[in-house]
Amino acid sequence: MSDVREDGGATQRKLISVVTPCYNEENNVEACWTRLRAILEAMPDYDYEHIFADNCSTDRTPEILREIAAKDHRVKVIFNAANFGAARSLLNAQRAASGDVVVAYMPADLQDPPELIPDMVALWERGYQVVYGVRADRDENKLLFALRRLFYRIVNASARFQVPVNAGDFQVVDRTVIEALRHSRDYYPYVRGMIASYGFRSIGVNYKMTRRTADKSKANWFVLIDQAINAVISVSQTPLRIAMFVGFCLALLSVLYGLLQLILVLFLGVSAPPGVTTLMIAVFFLSGGQLFFMGLIGEYVGAVHAMVRERPMVIERERVNFSVAVGDGIRENGPNGSG
Repeated sequence: MSDVREDGGATQRKLISVVTPCYNEENNVEACWTRLRAILEAMPDYDYEHIFADNCSTDRTPEILREIAAKDHRVKVIFNAANFGAARSLLNAQRAASGDVVVAYMPADLQDPPELIPDMVALWERGYQVVYGVRADRDENKLLFALRRLFYRIVNASARFQVPVNAGDFQVVDRTVIEALRHSRDYYPYVRGMIASYGFRSIGVNYKMTRRTADKSKANWFVLIDQAINAVISVSQTPLRIAMFVGFCLALLSVLYGLLQLILVLFLGVSAPPGVTTLMIAVFFLSGGQLFFMGLIGEYVGAVHAMVRERPMVIERERVNFSVAVGDGIRENGPNGSG
């Protein structure tokens, strides 16, 4: 892990940690490892470790990761005991990183280009603690692209901090950022929002996000909606205040309507025409509003409930190569040693 100087001394090489979460990525993990290795080995001033976090895959992903780890001691693998969700698995792996600088998210499908890592690390060397990738262009349908932009506008309008628009989890962050993440007790973490809220010195790098070339994305519409709701709830109490304001306005309108009817009856002798339609519209409108806001409050209560129960974020079945000293090729417990 060190280089020998001409005067006989030694210089410590800085360590880059790369975090790759995966679930049923048997057609992608080996290509991801090969491409990352070529890029990182072309950075002679740095050593590296590549951490794969397998979220209880049901295909050959675990087997392939074991084969890779047996060939490359710089590859470390966390095997989760169950599928704990992408966000929890990612944060748990980030906390396991030991690098001076950490690529906080490198997707196994390589939709975010790893070739940007040297440039992002160079910006980190200039003093930026967070270097985030901005998906200035992406190969996806226009509806989904528009919904993503709307999502960022909602988050930034309601939060006390700004989440970079079109920035995903593909970021290069300083060790101090990882230490801050380690102190988080969030049961369902919105990682990019957490990093943005810390206020570290940051800069963005534009790139084009490509389509997956193998398999389908696990992020279906249900998952995307769930992540969006969690993000808004995680960063702001604005939805609760909007619900309170709307409820107050509806109550005020009902009082005003009652006063209007009273005035019409007392002074003009006009009573509201009998009819079920008006009554049904009012009942359904108010009932729908109540159910919506009860569901909204329930989301917050559910988040609090998960926090106070203090369940572990992730249960790990096994760690591979974490007992290996990066850079010296030593394995204390063999190629699949746990540490």
